[in-house]
Amino acid sequence: MDATAVVGCFRDRTILVTGSTGFLGKLLVEKILRVQPNVKKLYLVVRASDAASAEQRILSQVLGKDLFNTMREKHGLAGFEELIQEKIVPLAGDIGIQNFGLDRSTVDDLCEEIDVIIHGAATTSFYERYDVALASNALGAKYICEFAKKCSNMKLLLHLSTAFVAGTREGLLLEEALQMGETLRPGYCLDIKAELRLVEKIKTELRVANSGGPDQSLEKTAMKELGLKRACHFGWPNVYTFTKAMGEMLLAQERGDLPLIIMRPAMVTSTFQDPFPGWIEGARTIDALIVAYTEQAFPCFVGDRKNIMDAVPADMVVNATLVAMAVHWNEKGYVIYHVCSALQNPLSGYVLEDACWDYFSKHPRIREDGKPLKNKRPYVFKRFTLFRAYLIMVYKLPLEILHAVSLLFCGLFSQSYNKYNRRYNFLILLVKLYAPYAFFKGCFDDTNITRLLTEVKMDCNGGSIFNFDPRSMDWHSYLLNVHVPAVIKYGRKN
Repeated sequence: MDATAVVGCFRDRTILVTGSTGFLGKLLVEKILRVQPNVKKLYLVVRASDAASAEQRILSQVLGKDLFNTMREKHGLAGFEELIQEKIVPLAGDIGIQNFGLDRSTVDDLCEEIDVIIHGAATTSFYERYDVALASNALGAKYICEFAKKCSNMKLLLHLSTAFVAGTREGLLLEEALQMGETLRPGYCLDIKAELRLVEKIKTELRVANSGGPDQSLEKTAMKELGLKRACHFGWPNVYTFTKAMGEMLLAQERGDLPLIIMRPAMVTSTFQDPFPGWIEGARTIDALIVAYTEQAFPCFVGDRKNIMDAVPADMVVNATLVAMAVHWNEKGYVIYHVCSALQNPLSGYVLEDACWDYFSKHPRIREDGKPLKNKRPYVFKRFTLFRAYLIMVYKLPLEILHAVSLLFCGLFSQSYNKYNRRYNFLILLVKLYAPYAFFKGCFDDTNITRLLTEVKMDCNGGSIFNFDPRSMDWHSYLLNVHVPAVIKYGRKN
């Protein structure tokens, strides 16, 4: 199979996409439209109150992004708008509800039309409300599978997951399915229905405690803490990977003979080449460290610079996804792909730090008084206890002294205290959520994705259209010239 054959798979096909307002979702929509403008329809399910609101969300949060500038230049503004009008159909729906909450007539029509479903909708926050994460990441996968089984022309269902459903286990982590009830703690069994009941029980207790009137702020905090607590209880470091693992379990249980592909990318970074280098949205995983360093809120962290960070550019994830769909078109199988780089082209903490150092040496950060800030390498502690002790002695104690003095002088230094206390709390939260990955000792097996590379024959021109070979990258050059500038330009806007 070559690039032309991959593109040909999507000609005259009707594709339903969830998560099109998300980072990878936007890239998938853009890529399909750009390489195959003769796709029949792209139904984009978005959370909205009605059709008009759904259309507005797609226009502003997807098509209005500069990600689509390449297509605007290719077709011209009028041609681009005509293509969008013809191909894109926004659907107001909710993936956390059966049939997206659509009426029966609409569901019946869709089930007659749709050839492929790409399920990318998810909440990706490591510190999300448990009820929200369960509805989106777990039940959403179950409901999308039930919907796909109703579609008479269904060629395949593709589910975007994450390699970190493996948690923080050590050793070689295989491209294998998660079994229902499986946990990362020996002797524990996960009952998803029981977790849903627990959420409702806690919410009911909160309502009763507040005389029947829900305290939104209290409920939000309680649900966030519950999600993190339950994730850690079963062996996952955060609610995102925990509920994504549940989603995979439910898919495996519900799919029957439905053709199913699960893509598990490692840490996703900005685009390497396509449609242009360095497109990103928000601070993603390691990008949070770059943002914190840029904002002068990153004096120290935990980890080991020698550790390997498994990262992959977003366009490589999209390319691997589309190629996998073409290779497994209408196959009655179930295959999992780790889209990763560590075995083929490892990225160490040293390389990331050197790239950041080189970038900020050339582009110094500016202090609030307009003067350049001296470029300093952050302290990196290999032991968490030493890190906490350092923070308390160097930052927390002086902060509390400043607070006490401010109180004595009627809040004279309250503004400074609040500013630096926010930075301190930001760093603590950052460490709480990301430290497990700083000491990550696992390695993602890439047998299937490597086989996919060898099975798809690309010529010198077509190969770049669907490049997902991590060996084609120089990490230092990419980080220095593409990714760090992208994080600073785009990542801090969201």
